[in-house]
Amino acid sequence: MSGNQVLIISVLYFLALFIIAFFTARGATTAIFFNVEKKAKWYLVAFGMVGVAISGLDFLLIPLGVGTSGFSDIQRVFGYLLGYAFVATILLPIYYKLNLISIYSYFETRFGFWSQKSGAFFFLISRALRTAFRIFIVTSILHELVFKSLGINFFVILLIGLTIIFFYSLRGGIKTIIWTDVFNTSLIIIVVGLIINFLVQNVGGTFNEAMIKVQESKYSIAFFWETGSDSHFFKQFLSGIFIAVVFNGLDQDIMQKHLSCKNISDAQKNMFWFVIVLVIVNIFMLTLGALFFLYADQYGVQGTDSSFLIGLLQHNFSNFVLVLFFIGLMAACFSSTDSALISLTTSFCIDFLDFGKTKTGEATKRMTRIQVHLVFSIILFIIVALFKLINNERVVESIFTVASFTYGPLLGLFAFGLFTKWNLKDRYVPLVCSIAPIISYLMNFFSEELFNGHQFGNELVILNGIITFLGLMTLIRKKVSSLA
Repeated sequence: MSGNQVLIISVLYFLALFIIAFFTARGATTAIFFNVEKKAKWYLVAFGMVGVAISGLDFLLIPLGVGTSGFSDIQRVFGYLLGYAFVATILLPIYYKLNLISIYSYFETRFGFWSQKSGAFFFLISRALRTAFRIFIVTSILHELVFKSLGINFFVILLIGLTIIFFYSLRGGIKTIIWTDVFNTSLIIIVVGLIINFLVQNVGGTFNEAMIKVQESKYSIAFFWETGSDSHFFKQFLSGIFIAVVFNGLDQDIMQKHLSCKNISDAQKNMFWFVIVLVIVNIFMLTLGALFFLYADQYGVQGTDSSFLIGLLQHNFSNFVLVLFFIGLMAACFSSTDSALISLTTSFCIDFLDFGKTKTGEATKRMTRIQVHLVFSIILFIIVALFKLINNERVVESIFTVASFTYGPLLGLFAFGLFTKWNLKDRYVPLVCSIAPIISYLMNFFSEELFNGHQFGNELVILNGIITFLGLMTLIRKKVSSLA
């Protein structure tokens, strides 16, 4: 790609985002920033959420994963259906009944002040680290793929990207993000479709011929039943359920848009249709991956990592595909990052600054919200910059793993609130929530010695949640909660 192409595409993309922001942010208040005053159209939320679910990292990992695991990811995607059904029928009604803006306000209603702060604190850590990790990976790919040859520094790209996200999301908040999500999701689907069409022409000639080649290849294997395999059906299926419930249903970033619908009926329709579209898009992404590797096989190019992808795009694909990939990756990254920034701002304002309770004027709230928004933008920049300066892949991935640990206390707290009627000695909840991830980390570190060579995967967060749950049982008070 030439410098002029990159500049034109980037300017047009950013201009589109600011045009959306201009029309959606007019007359925006703090309430609109947080949840659009519960006036969001459910079908817009459902469609736009797909772009959030497929982050920039997933835009890379889903197709690349086909090289080693075939279509096995579809087993996890099917698990999403059951997981989101639980979220829609169990969690959403509770959130709507309590009229929540931040889902961690549930902990204050159920247990008390310190429980809410604990839940929100662990969310802020988790979301900031996980979002920063995704930004780091995608920015690194874009730098190597496009900007490095143009002489543009990594930190310059990072600063420009986060600055743009800060400004276009600043006023309209969730209202703006819902519409930018629709725009970004549309771009992702169009880009994936066009790249698939290009690969079909070069791999099979016609669509039917290409699909026959995919079906006959090793990349099309979808269901794995071998005992002990990481791709075993039930392990992947249960993982999908768990991801949908914990990393989505208990996450303010994902749930905030669902809570912007006008009533529980619309929110549930939104979630069910979102899952259907998400499954379809994941199938397209897996098909893209299979065609991608069949194309690579024609050139005798081997590999499954990001450097292999960059090399193939730069040397074997047409400039048209490189442009499409650049657009799709940028759209996926922006869609997930702006959403995360809004949720961080919302949770801090509601859970720590008590925006829902204070009688502070709108002008004061707006100024405070802008300051919080700016602080979290700076925090994300600092974390990503530190990842780059560390320059050690294993260390950075370890930090990302640590971020997953912090979802355990959220799982334990929600499970205790939903499935028991007990109250807690609230002031000790932060202690339990802090100890549980430490115990889980040590168990993971020594897992091979303690569990006969077993290494934990996603189930580690479940273990963390169980430890949190057991710890909370030591804090039980006799009085039964009326919310249970």
